[in-house]
Amino acid sequence: MKGDNKMEATAAKAYTGEIKTLADKVNEYIKREGKTITDLASTINYSRTTVSRYLSGKYDSDATELEAKLTAFLAEVTGEELVAATAERAKVVNFTKRKSFFESRDAQNIIGVCNSCQEYIGLGIVVGKSGFGKTHALKYYSKMPRVAYIECDDTMSSRDLVESIERALGIPTTYGTIWKRVNGIREFFNVNRGYLLIIDEADKLISKYTQKKMEILRAIFDQSDVGMVIAGEPKLEAQIKSYLTRFANRVDFYASLKGLSGKEVDNFLEGYEVEEDALAELKSRACNHQTGCFRLLDRTLNNVFRIMKERGESRITLTIINQASNMMML
Repeated sequence: MKGDNKMEATAAKAYTGEIKTLADKVNEYIKREGKTITDLASTINYSRTTVSRYLSGKYDSDATELEAKLTAFLAEVTGEELVAATAERAKVVNFTKRKSFFESRDAQNIIGVCNSCQEYIGLGIVVGKSGFGKTHALKYYSKMPRVAYIECDDTMSSRDLVESIERALGIPTTYGTIWKRVNGIREFFNVNRGYLLIIDEADKLISKYTQKKMEILRAIFDQSDVGMVIAGEPKLEAQIKSYLTRFANRVDFYASLKGLSGKEVDNFLEGYEVEEDALAELKSRACNHQTGCFRLLDRTLNNVFRIMKERGESRITLTIINQASNMMML
């Protein structure tokens, strides 16, 4: 009878909202102690953006490690014995829903540049080879408040660039001159402070014949209260130094992507059963200096998991990887 009463009391608390999540408890601690998310992130050695997204309920990646660190942190500062939020999670591998965002060293550097540029109204440069996860990380950060993201291509004119920025900001498209429309963008940023503008694939805007589109971006940055991140292939850095010295001497933050390490591949595959030779092959696809990259690893695993799901298998083998590779070559 007492057990039934206890269950009823727990259910009543859940209904009235008295049972708090780990995020609720952390938020209460921060508010009560006058701390900031930046302080907390620094203490547990996590990026501020990741902690902020988790505490606001917007973190859509595997939070196992983060929740363990937050649980340990609360136990230390409050003396309260807490049960980690991940303790009762099922340990069955789900091949249909993988991590949507993996915090590799490169991803953390990208997020750090974006966060610093937004907070300090700075100019940042991010360069990395195709497939290293640059665009994925930038799009992930673009989900944050007051962040506008555009992706460039070789066919863009100056008018197209301006229109893309207007669309990303939700500014109604007008039919005035480029100068007039750029002034409208600058006015938007000066009125709505705290914005970050991310320009991805920016190397496609530059050639030895014209840098007009990049000069438009420089003018927006110089005359607006806005942070800006310019991202592209490794040649972007050389292009800016060669053709855009007035741009180069304004750079506050910089990240050059290195690609995945073997240890990061181990972390990415944590929770999966992987044979030793299969792991070696996956690391080669992710880490070798010629063709290895995050994109190739991800594409391979997509097909690997599709095959495993169809066959009802739970262990990644070299045979399955080779079969997955054949599917990619079709």
